[in-house]
Amino acid sequence: MHIVVCVKQVPDTKIIKINPKTNTLDRRSAPAILNPYDAHAVQEAVKIRKMVGEGTISVLSMGPPQATAVIKKSIEIGADKGYLISDRAFAGADTLATSYALSKALERIAKEEPVDLVICGLHAIDGDTGQVGPGIARRMDIPPVTNVIEVTELNEKEKTILLKRKLANGYQLIQADYPCLMTVGKEINEIEYSPMPNMIKAARYEPIIWSVNDLENVNRPQLGLKGSPTIVGKMFTPPKPEGGKRLEGNSDEQVNQLMEVLQDKKELFLTAR
Repeated sequence: MHIVVCVKQVPDTKIIKINPKTNTLDRRSAPAILNPYDAHAVQEAVKIRKMVGEGTISVLSMGPPQATAVIKKSIEIGADKGYLISDRAFAGADTLATSYALSKALERIAKEEPVDLVICGLHAIDGDTGQVGPGIARRMDIPPVTNVIEVTELNEKEKTILLKRKLANGYQLIQADYPCLMTVGKEINEIEYSPMPNMIKAARYEPIIWSVNDLENVNRPQLGLKGSPTIVGKMFTPPKPEGGKRLEGNSDEQVNQLMEVLQDKKELFLTAR
């Protein structure tokens, strides 16, 4: 079984700041890390390989040359090999252009070894759109299953996989034929400590790097800024919520004030409806 996990290098949003002049993320203010959801995706690939008994795990990323760090981290978790597509032609890509570029890289990977399963993190913490995974599936013409929290069963003979996904009001079991794509949340597993052999392998590993010229049948206008219809008009920090009204006076007066507040809220709610 060949599993490909799409991973992304992102700034650590626990530390990152917003530039007050440009209202954009100051990426220099925080270290670059492996997107946490993608780490769980790699860990789940390792878990599935154990379930099957054998298989190959490849990781794929798009970014600048320094993004090889997240591929090495994925090797440390348990991946076998990694690919990075890196070229100025990919710069400035939104989710549409990103999914197109990654799908083209997946096409080349599949020529080397057919792909049975693609796993993506639920979303990237720097964009929080959750669109790239389904976008890849659409371009590859394979079924996507989002927000998966458990791989329940995998039948190699029938080439089916049973997945449990989280919904807003419950859970859903879906049986999908593979090849397919799934996006996973953090609930799906716990990141295990990497064994020493994996750490040594990751330190020595050199990812395979492809430029746009290494991919086949690429429509260049669909890459980078040219292929990105999304325009971010403005980014800002939301204002801090103001405190509620302070009640004054004795208990009777406070009760009357509270009733007035509730009455105002009720009228506001009725008006909104």
